[in-house]
Order: sequence, then structure tokens, then C-alpha cells
Amino acid sequence: MTSAHTHHHLTDLMPVATPRGIDHIVAGVSTSDGDGVKLTRVLQQTLQQRLDPYLMLDAFGSSNPGDYIGGFPNHPHRGFETVTYMIAGRMRHRDSAGHEGLLSNGGVQWMTAGRGLVHSELPEQEDGLMEGFQLWLNLPAKDKMREPWYRDIQSAEIPEYTTPSGVQVRVIAGASHGVQGAEQREHTEPLYLDITLPPGTEFSQPLPDDHNALVYAFRESVWIAGSEVPTRRMAILANDPGSDGVHLRAAATNHSAARALLIAGRPLHEPIVQYGPFVMNTREQVTQAMHDFQNGKLG
Repeated sequence: MTSAHTHHHLTDLMPVATPRGIDHIVAGVSTSDGDGVKLTRVLQQTLQQRLDPYLMLDAFGSSNPGDYIGGFPNHPHRGFETVTYMIAGRMRHRDSAGHEGLLSNGGVQWMTAGRGLVHSELPEQEDGLMEGFQLWLNLPAKDKMREPWYRDIQSAEIPEYTTPSGVQVRVIAGASHGVQGAEQREHTEPLYLDITLPPGTEFSQPLPDDHNALVYAFRESVWIAGSEVPTRRMAILANDPGSDGVHLRAAATNHSAARALLIAGRPLHEPIVQYGPFVMNTREQVTQAMHDFQNGKLG
């Protein structure tokens, strides 16, 4: 942690009176994407309706360059937003709109593909650990063909706070205990927190009961409503009517701090038609996207 971070110390944490339980726990599927990059697809296509407005969550982490060195050469997107969060490593991205940036330890790239662009994400390292996540967030039907946009959020620009018990929270999107995140979205109202819980600590986050939510544990395990979420597993939280949030706990027996992503959002309740990198509302719109890409109209 450097002094450059926006760091807030909180004394008042809003209690959660009726926390949510867990619907089920998902292991994810090992796959590869781009030029052979090995990753775990935690949120797959079959869960898109259940976790609306989220379409995909990939976790990648390896110290073996063979698992990531090929990166993600030029590929198109249309109809949604991609949020790439680097825990460790360096990735250079370029897109057809002329944007270029470097994503490194702790930073986020937030890209709104909208009506479409072509981009690449390639490693700027030949060895060492590369670890991070890519999240796909849907756009409402009325915004799917909007102008593409993107923002590089350096690690120091992500607001953080520490609770009195020592839990550290990075607020990538939404708001947590009065701390506004780096990004906000009106219709999907995304919440994206990276939470580090020292052994024996607890953390609560208020959530509307109709928002869909997931917790992905990626260091040690966390406990939610009496159930353990093992490391590298995703818990889909129950949408318990009348619930007002979620409560996380790290076991006192953990060897080191637990770390988990808490991701939630307001469902769009719109049709989802996906073909590869295109996510639209109808088959006709997807056919049009493929046609536009083949004719060079996505950049």
C-alpha cells in the first residue's frame, strides 16, 4: 500500500441485520482463450440469467509464461462492458479507436464496447506471476450501440478503506460504507469490491435484495451464512426476500489473510443472445454484428 492511495479509515460500519445465504457454489471450468491463455471460466454462459447483469467472469493466475505469453490478440466486442482487474503482472492493450494503455499490478481497465471495437491485450512480461480477472457486464438494450469508451484506472486511483478490525476494501465500482468506487453505472448499478480479511475478521456489505451477487474467494476461504466458500470457488448468493446484505468471515485458523471479490448488480431482465464476443438481445442483432465485423465496421 502506498501513500498515493485514497485511503479512508472507517469507524462506523453499517450493520447487516438479515444477511443473505448461499444458493450454490461453483468451481468454474478450465479453458483457454486468446492465443492459448489458460484461465478458469467461473461465470459461464449457463449462469448469465441467474447472475444478470453479469455475463462472464474469468480468473487467470500462473507463474508459467507458457500459460499466458500469447495474450489476447486482436478480437472484437459489441454490446457490453469488459472490466479487467490485474492483481499481478503487466498487460498492454490497444484498440481500433487508437487507445493504448498499460495495465499493471492493482489496476483496472474498464471498456464499454458499445457498438463495437477491436482490441488486443498482450503481456509485457516474459516471466513471473500474471494474475487477474476479466468480468463482462451487460449493457441495457438502449445502450448496446452506444459510442465505445474506455478508461485505464491506475491502482492508486482505486479508493480503499480499512475497517477497525483490519479488513481492507478496494472499491472498484459502486459504493461501500460511504466510499465511492472508481466507476459508477446508472442502469446496472455494479458493485465490485476486492476484500482482504485477516484471519478471524468479519465484513458486512449492504445489498438490495433484488440485486444478483457473487463472492469469489481467491486467497484462503471465506465463510458466508455458516457455509465455507473454498479458495478458487464462487458462491452465488441467494436473493432472499427482505435480506439487506452479505456477511463475510475469515476463519481464525486461516494461515494468512483471505481475499475475495464481491460483485453485485441490478438485473436488466432483458433477453441475452451471445455469440462469442457479441452479446445482444436478438439473433438478428448478433448476425448483424458478425456481418459488421467481417466488413470492417467494428474499427
